[in-house]
Amino acid sequence: MTDLVTTPNITDADDFYADLLALHDSHSKEQSDAINARLILLLANHIGDRNVLAKAMIEAAEG
Repeated sequence: MTDLVTTPNITDADDFYADLLALHDSHSKEQSDAINARLILLLANHIGDRNVLAKAMIEAAEG
């Protein structure tokens, strides 16, 4: 895998978004930030491809 997929690609995206929001319910800003950091690292490890991860970081930084 060397291409970063930026088009909608999540099955049941609305449900995923709701789950993501629920993950942060009843957590402080600091706790939510820590959850996000752990989630990013878990997903980055799952992807594993440094080129894809580099493209994702550039895409995220450009907003």
